[in-house]
Amino acid sequence: MKVSIIGATGYGGLELLRLLHQHPQVEIASLHSFSAQTDDISRFYPHLHTVYHHELAEIDVAKIAEESEAVFLATPSGVAKEAAQPFIDAGMKVIDLSGDFRLTKEKYEKWYNKDAAPVAYLNQAEYGLAEWRENVDTTFISNPGCYATATLLGLAPLVMHGKVEADSIIVDAKSGISGAGKTPSANTHFPETNENMTLYRMNQHQHIPEIIRQLRVWDAGIDAITFSTSLIPVTRGIFATIYVKAKGETSTEELLALYRESYDGKPFVRIQDKDVYPTLKQVTASNFCDIGLCYNERTNMITIVVVIDNLVKGAAGQAIQNLNLMAGFEETAGLDFIPVYP
Repeated sequence: MKVSIIGATGYGGLELLRLLHQHPQVEIASLHSFSAQTDDISRFYPHLHTVYHHELAEIDVAKIAEESEAVFLATPSGVAKEAAQPFIDAGMKVIDLSGDFRLTKEKYEKWYNKDAAPVAYLNQAEYGLAEWRENVDTTFISNPGCYATATLLGLAPLVMHGKVEADSIIVDAKSGISGAGKTPSANTHFPETNENMTLYRMNQHQHIPEIIRQLRVWDAGIDAITFSTSLIPVTRGIFATIYVKAKGETSTEELLALYRESYDGKPFVRIQDKDVYPTLKQVTASNFCDIGLCYNERTNMITIVVVIDNLVKGAAGQAIQNLNLMAGFEETAGLDFIPVYP
């Protein structure tokens, strides 16, 4: 399959390029950027010199539709809601990595403070939490956010099986600086982030409504969660610690068995052994989601620890996983590699 990447110069777009370059069944037909055009992307990114050469072309919908079967939109939120429409109309496979199609019109405008995409397009998008997708035949995927991916994969078995008190979910999630995107800000440049940790958007992060929307698919009794996000001085990674009150007594062994059964046959979710909790380093630059958990019988609380790479499982890797499911390729195609360690 030939594909195109729009937004190829951002971190998400570069990860798409890196991963798709060695995908056995995909060829990158064209690269595009709203911010730049050049005869070779390696002029912007010297790490690609002698390894990968491709021009950054202008965005010509008709030409892209003629050359490619699928298009990835790795653009900031607010851009894809318009950029995606002509490709959808052209009948292409579309995977959007931004938040523009994850919510209803009302929720999007409330949480993103932007006008939403037309409802007709919002209704066509399938939320692409790859491990729990309902319709693998869809041709338009709204890729989940990185915080949402970690949180939902961590909670899914408990919520699906009614093991959680609906009003008890607390998520303390931390992200590497690349999650803020390529353009620096006063809060994300080196002097502010190095040797520091900063909490931001307390209970206001735009990934909250997409998390709740999916949780309600599994348990309609969940109306809200407590959700905090922090920046930590690493380049990549999401480290989410989730606390929930169990419905009735359980045990760590019982919960680990539930998680292993729930994720059996899902190659990118790895459940840790008892008393073993994942670290960011063990998933770096990979599409894995590693989960450890523990039950405290004294408080009847369950603690779930989830780690992912925000640029891969939280963005480009999951987008390719969704393409694989959509196209009928092996789910692991282009993603079956050992994480970078240390």
